[in-house]
Amino acid sequence: MCFNMHKASGRRRLKKKQFSTGLSHDPQLKGIVTRLYCRQGYYLQMHPDGSLDGTKDDSSNSTLFNLIPVGLRVVAIQGVKTGLYIALNGEGFLYTSELFTPECKFKESVFENYYVIYSSMLYRQQESGRAWFLGLNKEGQVMKGNRVKKTKPAAHFLPKPLEVAMYREPSLHDIGETVPKAGVTPSKSTSASAIMNGGKPVNKSKTT
Repeated sequence: MCFNMHKASGRRRLKKKQFSTGLSHDPQLKGIVTRLYCRQGYYLQMHPDGSLDGTKDDSSNSTLFNLIPVGLRVVAIQGVKTGLYIALNGEGFLYTSELFTPECKFKESVFENYYVIYSSMLYRQQESGRAWFLGLNKEGQVMKGNRVKKTKPAAHFLPKPLEVAMYREPSLHDIGETVPKAGVTPSKSTSASAIMNGGKPVNKSKTT
């Protein structure tokens, strides 16, 4: 993984533990339990209903994420409490999925200012080839991936690892394999395809 762990380990020794997270086989992937601090001044958080936004609270359990390596500089971002994966669909909308699909894969890159940026492994701008990124706006709301620029604070995250953990490799599912949860309907900020692509739509109307 791209994040340089020696800075954190210089202050304190990270604990090691094993997580099952409902994945297959024996734990064999070394990842971290971390909080993701956005340069906009918010911690990324996942609510119990799967919605995403930012919060100033640095002690909330909803800000804890499993960063699981699933390829070379590629990670899955899973909420510790919900077990849901962050995903980005073909229209640029973020959502959360119970199953691990190709839309849940994010390339992890260190930007020149030492912040980390997370881009979709599956989608990018067709004409320019520009990547789509995970990002929060100035109000702490998630942004469409195709509107986030890697040079802006919205895309810049600083992982604050709490412990090293061993994970089982996620089982990869097809994007259309999952069934929408009962009661989940498209909102103005999402689309039907976001629902059908495997998870809960992001509730962008939620305030911090």
